[in-house]
Amino acid sequence: MKAIRGVVQAGGGEAVLRAPAADAEPRATSAMLAMLRRELLLTLRRRSEIATVLMFFVIVASLFPLAIGPEPQRLRAIGPGVLWVGALLSTLLGLHRMFAEDYADGTLEQLALSPTPLAWLVAGKIVAHWLVAGLPLVLLAPALGLQYGMPPAALALLVAALLLGTPLLSLIGSIGAALTLGARGGGALLALLLLPLYVPALVFGSGALTAQASGLDSSGHLALLGAMLVVAAFLAPMASAAAIRIAIE
Repeated sequence: MKAIRGVVQAGGGEAVLRAPAADAEPRATSAMLAMLRRELLLTLRRRSEIATVLMFFVIVASLFPLAIGPEPQRLRAIGPGVLWVGALLSTLLGLHRMFAEDYADGTLEQLALSPTPLAWLVAGKIVAHWLVAGLPLVLLAPALGLQYGMPPAALALLVAALLLGTPLLSLIGSIGAALTLGARGGGALLALLLLPLYVPALVFGSGALTAQASGLDSSGHLALLGAMLVVAAFLAPMASAAAIRIAIE
């Protein structure tokens, strides 16, 4: 069985996906992996974007202890919320570029015309966005959590919550990025559209740590985050693909 071969000309942003006769699911999976590899290669040429996301997260998380003061009890109380808000805002920084460049140079039209379902290709872009803009935040969060005097158990729970929450932010964000394609002031419009949709992830993510600090069970918050992630993983690529088709028509 032959897999799809993704031919990428990263310099021009052009991607051609050739699909020989094969079973649909392995072919779509291979195309998604080709798209993931393409996005990661393009991101390596724009390392400053990754540094911007990380530095923004560090700055947001570091300003609050300086402004509020060194009182340990107060810092432990606000730490989970501050770190989650910082991760949320950092994720927003690069979302408007998820589809914008491919939309501008016509690559999205080629992808829409390829035999591979567009939702699978969109899924590859979403995974790449999380690997670039979400996973580094998860890895950096424990170090920033030490500024707030969070104990090891709270830091472990913070990582677990962010591992569930940051992919959810990327999935929901892909819908907003697709809906605002071609719109004037797309970045501001994207933020206004997505911030209300991000509230449940913020509430349950920071709520898990607040519950643990109060001696309550935090598994319910994590379960709700996981359920939202599963639903979003199923629906977001299809919704984003539908919005992209509307934008290019």
